[in-house]
Amino acid sequence: MNDEEDEATGAPTAARVTDWITTPITSDLLRGALDVERTEHGVLPHRLPARARAQCADGQLAMAEAQPSGVRLVFRTRATAVELDTLPTKMVYQGAPPRPDGVYDLLVDGRLFGQTSVTGGNVLAVDMATGSAETRPGAVGTARFPGLPGGAKQLEIWLPHNEITQLVALRTNAAIEPVSTGDRKVWLHHGSSISQGSNAASPSTTWPALAASLGDMELINLGLGGSALLDPFTARALRDTPADAISVKIGINLVNTDLMRLRAFTPAVHGFLDTVREGHPTTPLLVLSPIFCPIHEDDPGPSVPDFSELAAGRLQFRAAGDPGELASGKLSLNVIRDELVRVVKQRAADDPHLYYLDGRDLYGEADFAELPLPDQLHPDAATHRRIGERFAALAFGAGGPFTALRARHSRS
Repeated sequence: MNDEEDEATGAPTAARVTDWITTPITSDLLRGALDVERTEHGVLPHRLPARARAQCADGQLAMAEAQPSGVRLVFRTRATAVELDTLPTKMVYQGAPPRPDGVYDLLVDGRLFGQTSVTGGNVLAVDMATGSAETRPGAVGTARFPGLPGGAKQLEIWLPHNEITQLVALRTNAAIEPVSTGDRKVWLHHGSSISQGSNAASPSTTWPALAASLGDMELINLGLGGSALLDPFTARALRDTPADAISVKIGINLVNTDLMRLRAFTPAVHGFLDTVREGHPTTPLLVLSPIFCPIHEDDPGPSVPDFSELAAGRLQFRAAGDPGELASGKLSLNVIRDELVRVVKQRAADDPHLYYLDGRDLYGEADFAELPLPDQLHPDAATHRRIGERFAALAFGAGGPFTALRARHSRS
């Protein structure tokens, strides 16, 4: 790939190390995005297609789907240095300390090699008391990864799971080429902010990313913070995306938004699964119920922020619903779990490829005692690892719904 290489290592010689090659960022270098939008600065990966985005004007959804959880640049190269110019959009809460910059993970041949962040960028300032938001423009920054090992290798740059990230320019000191997925099977997952990776340490350590790595699967993560709401356009995105295994995690956002009652919930679940099945009639489909969350196990939503410790950088949530309203159809997590069990059992009589997993098998009451949810809703980094490891064992391990898929992959 480079005319002047060290014969022993295959790395570019010192004379060539500053000869940067700029490669256009095209869809064949991107994994995990369903759409790529061209902007005045470069390209913006999206995790929902344009048609879906056009059907909902909700700002929370727009922010979540444009935060590239699970999206990564993948290519093969002999380069020993990589630079990626990006324009991030960082969120700040009025009155709270600044949030940490998003993390970029660099994997070399599947192993974490380096991490960095990009300073600057746009700022989305949110007033949680009023719900108002204002965007202040900022400058492009650069994620730098020097000192890579010599020789041909596969690089993956995982983009921050919690920052909207416009990709401006990709530079390397040797040529790059796209990499096909080969015979790796695709796992398509949909869930809430927990699935998107809220409070995870980095993009390759969200629980779905960890589970995909352990299961040797190609991940497409449609975890949408605050927006796992059984929206028909999300179901159509799942329907139209090629996949070998699909999982949908249903429940917590329906409670903490107080969006619907039991009467609407049951047919909405059926309709969502019907739509997915239109495009994937026999694909293994796993329905997951919510993980353990004490504030909403038996108390309905909405979830509301507790601002008492915000100035100290600690945001807590509490349940604002009245448990007495469960009798009139309000949703709690236990109500949702009971109904999901019933719905999956009913459908499984005609759908042998449909499965159910109780989210408390991933994170339950005993786990909460050991690793409590810092803000009462979202797991921390250690808990993401635990959930990812348990999901991999239960879904991809012996007797799991995706076991046969992994076995076929191993033999291929």
